Formats: sequence, structure tokens, C-alpha cells
Amino acid sequence: MSSITGRAFDFKIFTRILSYVKPYRKIFYSTLSLTIIIAFVSPVRPWLVQYTLDQYIIKHNAGMLLQMTMAMFALLIFESILQFFDTYFANLLGQSVIKDMRVQLYKHLLQFRLKYFDNTAIGTLVTRAISDIQTIADVFSQGFLEILGDVLKLIVVIVVMFVADWRLTLISLSTIPVLLFATYIFKNAIKSAFQQVRTQVARLNAFVQEHISGMNIVQIFNREKEELRKFEKINAAHREANIKSIWHYSVFFPVVEILSSISIGLLIWIGAREVLKGEFTLGSIVAFIMYINMLFRPIRQLADRFNTLQMGMVSSERVFKILDTHEVIENKGTHDAEAISGKIEFKNVWFAYDKENYVLKDVSFTVKQGETLALVGATGSGKSSIINLLNRFYEYNKGVISIDGIDIREYELGSLRTNIGVVLQDVFLFSDTIANNISLNNPNISLQQIELAAQQVGADNFIKNFPNQYQYNVMERGATLSVGQRQLLSFIRAYVYNPKILVLDEATSSIDTESEILIQNATDVLTKNRTSIIIAHRLSTIQKANKILVLENGKIIESGTHSELLALNGHYKHLVDLQFREEELEVN
Repeated sequence: MSSITGRAFDFKIFTRILSYVKPYRKIFYSTLSLTIIIAFVSPVRPWLVQYTLDQYIIKHNAGMLLQMTMAMFALLIFESILQFFDTYFANLLGQSVIKDMRVQLYKHLLQFRLKYFDNTAIGTLVTRAISDIQTIADVFSQGFLEILGDVLKLIVVIVVMFVADWRLTLISLSTIPVLLFATYIFKNAIKSAFQQVRTQVARLNAFVQEHISGMNIVQIFNREKEELRKFEKINAAHREANIKSIWHYSVFFPVVEILSSISIGLLIWIGAREVLKGEFTLGSIVAFIMYINMLFRPIRQLADRFNTLQMGMVSSERVFKILDTHEVIENKGTHDAEAISGKIEFKNVWFAYDKENYVLKDVSFTVKQGETLALVGATGSGKSSIINLLNRFYEYNKGVISIDGIDIREYELGSLRTNIGVVLQDVFLFSDTIANNISLNNPNISLQQIELAAQQVGADNFIKNFPNQYQYNVMERGATLSVGQRQLLSFIRAYVYNPKILVLDEATSSIDTESEILIQNATDVLTKNRTSIIIAHRLSTIQKANKILVLENGKIIESGTHSELLALNGHYKHLVDLQFREEELEVN
């Protein structure tokens, strides 16, 4: 991603944020109206105090004093009610906007090709979707509308002050130029600090997300101390970024208080002398002290509001960069894959993850309807790339991949993937029940269908041994299940979706013998009368395959049945002999 500009106010970004307000225009205009009303109502209180002091307290009119006190109390209640609804509507607007933005962002992420996630830290995306979007809510609740209200309040108060007495106004405003200069310096100084805070938050989230997910590796290799040192370093950078912003606040706020006190001191010193001369009234001095507080408080808050707006702009720009990222698989196909028979054909297919180093080179093969194709080869030979391309998780560079003679790009993407079942070696399970992990919360798949599929696959017995059986929570990534059990659940998942084509990463290399037998039986059930592509790890399990492709460095170097390849006495024969010797050593 390109660098963030970090401008205090970017009109283009702000306009884009406001575009999310359209569904909530009534709330927006209600909040705006309340903000304007509050700006005009606030200066009334000092005027009432002045009038009461000059007309009724000094003149000892106790009867009217009570009435004016009641009027001021009623005005205070009215202003509090306005402030309540203004704050409520502003926060309601902000939360409504970020709800829509977060849904849009997540929907956009769901469409991204896998290559994007290969190159982007998950923790960074979590930061964008959670904390960055939450910061955008403050643009409405503490930023734009509040700034508008404060500026309007300043204008109204200054106008009222000049109307009341221009001389006292000039005395009251004597320190404002210094305050504005201090505010300008503070705003510029805090800008880089906030950018650094957001950057460090993303780094911290990315590190924690990655290392908690990989905690078993950290502990297996006894790297706890080293990883703790890394975390302490990142956490220290996060702390320093926040302290830097706090330091600017700790300098600016006392400056505002000092300047406010100076203005009040000048007003009392000069004004009191003029009161004694009869030039000013005591009520006007008290009113102007209140006006000064009403001036300095919004100015001090304005700096804070601008910082909130600044953080919202930075966060918005980060979120919009993801929304503007075009990393989706084009879905222009119109063919429905529901009626496919399952004939697969690769013609001169070339593919590279980085557009330079090809991992598949001129690959061609055909799998007829109902046949089973096995892929054999060393790690990095291109086996997984073939199944990734078939599902259009990645786009191939050259050649043609077709199903039933139709280019896979001409199929509607969702329909294509629905009809291609994938069972991966690394099974991902969500923190949910066994039933929900199998159906993926699809309301069209009943519990009865799940139980029947489990029986067919041969996994019903081990599921019923768990507390609550199919309602047992497997925890995050299926932490409470063995590797073999997780694999069997993925088989059931594929079975209930009843795909026309099955892609199977036959992971039997790291499980016990009993689980291996169950998985082999499950494989036989799933591949029966169904076009299947199997990535073979145990060569003994693919002897029944209709065709076996041996890959090396992205090329098909041998092709045939198990017996045909053994007769060639080539690479496949070498792999079989090598694995047979390894199994003998394990037995011995």
C-alpha cells in the first residue's frame, strides 16, 4: 500500500465519508439543526446573568430575581436536553455509518483473490476492519459536527460581545492571536504523532495475531524469550508514539488555561476601574467573564476536535485504500455449473504467482467424467497450484482450463465453486459446533443430512463420543480435535455439499493408522462416481486412480496408471521404492 498523506483535512476523503450519510439524512440534519440551535442558545445565559445583576440584584428587586433565576434554570434544562439529543444523534449517526462501512469492507475482502492475503498481514486487515473504522465514527460524534458547532458558537459569542460593548470585547480578545498561533503549532505537531500511533497499532495487531496463531511453533522451538523481546520492542514503539501525542496535549492545555486567565485578569483589572468610574456595569464584567470562558473552551476543544478529525481522515484513507484495491477474481461468467458432468481439461496451462517465476509450465491433461486423477510430486512441483487454478482462487497466465468443454472463466464464480468440493490437507475449523462447521451455517443443510453424511463417511462414531455430539464446540481451528478427526470433518463437509467435482489433498502422512483407514474409506465414498483430483501423499492409496500425473518443477514428466508407471521404471517407480523403504524403516 502507498503511504498515507495524513492531511488534517482532505476534502475528497471527507466527501466520500459523507456519502455514507445518505441513508441517515434525517439523523444528520437533525443533529446539524440541534448543533446550530445550541450555538445560538448558549450566549443567552451570560446576557441573562448580566441583566439580572444590573436590573434586579443591584436594585434590590427580590421578586424579579426569583423569576429570572427560574428563567435561567429553565434555559439550562432546555440547553441540557438539546445537548443530550445532539450527542445521542451524533453518536447514532457515527455508529450507523461505520456499521455500513464495516459490512462493505468485509464484503469486499470476501471477494479478494488469495494472492492478496498471501501478501498482506492478517493483523493489519483486522486493524482496518475494527479499530480504524471505529475511529471514523468519531468524525461524526466528536469531529466534524462538533467543530461546526464550536466555530458557530465562537462567531455568535463574538458578535454578541461586540454588540454588548466593543471595548470590553477587544480586552477579552487580546490574547486570542497568541492562542490561535499556539493552536496552529499544536495541530501540526500532533499530526505526525497520530499517524505514528495508527501505524504502531497496526504493527502491534499484526504481531499479536500472527504469534498467538503460531504459539505452538514458538513453544516447540523454545522461542518464548526471543518473541517476548520482539513484542516488547513493538510495544515500546507503540507506547512512545502515544506518549509523544500526550506530551503535546500536556503542553497545549496549560497554555490555553494561562491565556484564558490572562484575558480574565485584564478584563477585571481594566473593567473594574471603569465600573468605579461608571463606564461599565458590574453585570457586563461578569457577563464578559462568562463570554471569555465560552470562547476559550471551544478554542481548546477545537484543537482536540481537529485531532479527532485528523485521526478519522488517516483511518478513512487506510480503509478506502483497501476498498479501492482491485484484487478480485473477475466474475463475468454466465454459465451455471449446476448441470456439469465433470470432464476437466487443462490445455497448455502456464501459471506464476509473481508473473515471473512459473510454477506450472505448459501443463496439459484430461480427466473424464467420473474418473480419478492423482497428482504426485515433491513439494513445490505444482500440485497445489493445479487445484487452486481449477477453483479460480488464482488466475492462470496462459492456456485454457475447461469443464465440460467450457472455459472455467465463463462459469459464474459462485456456481463454479459450489460444484467443486475441496478437502484441504490443512483443515480450517471455526470456533463453533461440529454441525455448524460441517454445514457452514447453511440453512439448506439439515442436521439429519449431516448425521447421514457422517455415517456414510464413517465418522459418526467418534462424533457421538463427544459431549453434546454434533453440538460439541471444537474451539478455534478445531483445537480440541486430532488431525485425523479434523480431516474427517472436512470430508463430511464436502459430502453434504455433494459437489460434481472433488479436489482432495489426501493428507494421511501425519495421522495414526486407525484414522488413516477411516480417511481412506472416506476417500472411496467421496470419489465414487464423481470426477476427482487427488494430491497423493501415500502412494499406496492411489493405486486405483484412473490416471496418475508425476510433476517436477511445474512440468508433467510422467503420466499413466499405477501399473503403467511402475513398468516405466522411472521417477514414479523411484518414489514408490523410496516410500516403501521409509515405511519398512518405520516398522522396524
